[in-house]
Amino acid sequence: MKNIFKKESVENYVKADSHLVRTLHAKDLVALGIGAVIGTGIFILPGHEAALHAGPAVVIAFLVAALVSGMVGMAYAEFSSAMPVAGSAYSFGSVIYGEFVGWLLGWALILEYFLAVSAEATGFASYFNDNILAAFGITLPKALQAGPLEGGAINLTAGLIVLIVSFIIFHGVDLSKRIENIAVVVKVAIIILFIVVGVFYIKTSNYVPFYPAKFHSSPFGLGGISTAAATVFFAFIGFDALAANSAETVDPGKNVVKGIIGTVIVAVILYVAFSFVLTGIVHYTKLNVDDPAAYALKVIHLGAWNKIITLGALIGIFTAMITMFFGGSRLVYALGRDGLLPKFLGHVSSKRAVPTNAIIIATIIQTFFAALVPLTQLASLINAGTLLAFAFISFGVIPLRHRKDIPNDGFKMPLYPVLPILSGLFSVYFIVMLPNLTKVSVSCWLILGVIFYFAYGIRHSKLQQDK
Repeated sequence: MKNIFKKESVENYVKADSHLVRTLHAKDLVALGIGAVIGTGIFILPGHEAALHAGPAVVIAFLVAALVSGMVGMAYAEFSSAMPVAGSAYSFGSVIYGEFVGWLLGWALILEYFLAVSAEATGFASYFNDNILAAFGITLPKALQAGPLEGGAINLTAGLIVLIVSFIIFHGVDLSKRIENIAVVVKVAIIILFIVVGVFYIKTSNYVPFYPAKFHSSPFGLGGISTAAATVFFAFIGFDALAANSAETVDPGKNVVKGIIGTVIVAVILYVAFSFVLTGIVHYTKLNVDDPAAYALKVIHLGAWNKIITLGALIGIFTAMITMFFGGSRLVYALGRDGLLPKFLGHVSSKRAVPTNAIIIATIIQTFFAALVPLTQLASLINAGTLLAFAFISFGVIPLRHRKDIPNDGFKMPLYPVLPILSGLFSVYFIVMLPNLTKVSVSCWLILGVIFYFAYGIRHSKLQQDK
């Protein structure tokens, strides 16, 4: 008789991941975290959410999302300290809740990671086509600028950038972290430059009304801000990606914590300041564009600065793709390692110490979505998986503390059990506040995951085969 709630052991995971090489330090994780968080989220989403849901109060939405993500990040840090293994929320869930719950988290996160990379790629294509190619007088045919859902044939630039990122990931952790560490410094400097220059062009009239009445919906009139915050959680999935790299981190009990906390601090400061300046330069009603920062600088006739910001956006989105690709490929590897997906996906190259087959599958799927599906439809589907994982990991700190077989001499989430419960409840609240289409779409994905588990996963699971 198979037990779908049978729990995996940390020892088995540590042993299975022993062929992955630990090379990442705290500074590398901060670079990866900022690489994920400071990407499409900061260069594109503030404009869309200001125009569609919150007005200038999008600043509050980002602040709320960052603070909740920071609380959840501490829960991830505790899990990574106690379980330094690949697979992040999937592996954590399998140990604490049992295989079936772990599988559902993993299945939800597959959607999250793959669509995140694809969404970043379409954001990259928008900036590149409209601001770089156009500067040289090059205009791609309409058929090569967008997928069939937008009246084209294929988003060529988006597909190509996924392939380039795949090439970097395929060549191992060392190459990826070297590129990430340099690029993160450049893009943060450019964002700070936008904030400093933009402050001098703020029109205070653009902040009135700060939270437009048309966005005042339930609960308590905060529906617009809540929906914007729920949507921009897409920007903060880097925490899960950091945890996914625990098996390749030196002294994860200390370094993963530093990586997450460092990422939270930088993200809060940059997102809030960037959004505040952006909505001060341009009235929120004009910001429903895919390149709001570049557009804002065009409005105030700073053409030269516009090119610098575009460079920052391209670097930012590129590094975000690297981190998300990292996390997604490691998750697919973990599911293959455990037999819930075909076992060839759990193969690790002896030459490069990377899960080559998982990377190939991730490349194919992500290139397909990036080339054929619009950004807005991709981004709307990502957040539910993120928030679902956030809720389970937050609440999971409580049973984790009661597991005598999982010692943890490293980081522990403060204000226990109040903070884990609060971060879990906030995550559930923001799931409720997501657009209905998003909730329906992700529910269908989870149902498909349940079917796949009982049709394939449970029969091939290594855990179910262990006596």
